[in-house]
Parts: sequence; structure tokens; C-alpha cells
Amino acid sequence: MSIRPARLSISHIPRIASAECKLLFMVFTKRLREGVRRGEITCSVRIWTRPHVKVGARYRMEEGEIQVDSIQPIGFPDITPELARESGFLGLIDLLKVAKHGRGENIYLVRFHYVPPRSRRRGQRNPPEDS
Repeated sequence: MSIRPARLSISHIPRIASAECKLLFMVFTKRLREGVRRGEITCSVRIWTRPHVKVGARYRMEEGEIQVDSIQPIGFPDITPELARESGFLGLIDLLKVAKHGRGENIYLVRFHYVPPRSRRRGQRNPPEDS
């Protein structure tokens, strides 16, 4: 009698909720990233079908994180040249070229702050407790 290896199909693999599988990132165009890290850019206009971030949550951004302070639905009249510049863009047209991608029609103003990575030294351990 020979033993044959069991054949597995994808249906045999347990399904994991998609939220558990996703790495949570907040993506910025390359030219804005340094301004975000320096704290010069603290808001972003996003055009989405629904909000993709939650207030209080942290999202990876390269080596640090973005912590969302607020998210507010806004309309086109709320997108001013001043808001575009506050978001790191040269003006309205520059912002709208980057903000509009995908099927989204809802506009959100996301306010956030950058959280730098914790500095760890290689081989560093917790200091001994005083007795």
C-alpha cells in the first residue's frame, strides 16, 4: 500500500479577515514625505469612496508613522489655495492631480502628525533595575 501526499487546494487554507492581512500605510507622494517628517505638512486632502483611516490610529510611513488626529468630510469649495499649500502642494491643480485616484468622489480632510521611529541600538537591552 502506498501513501500519497494529500492534495491541498486554496479552499483548504483558513481564511483570515482582510483587515488582519493588510499592512496599514498612509501613502504620500515622494516630494511630500520630507515635509511630513519635518512636521511642515500636517494635513492631506483625500478623494475616496469611503474613509480609509481612523482617528487615533497610526499608519506606517517609511521608517516612521502617521497618527491621524481628525478626518472631516469636505466639499470642493473647501479646497482653497491655502489648504493646498498647507497640504504641501503648489496650488489647487497640483493637489487635485494627486488627490484624485480611483473611483472616489467623497473628499476628506485628514489632519495628522508624524511619529518618528523609536531609536534602538543594536544589541541594546533594557537597563538593569536598581535594587
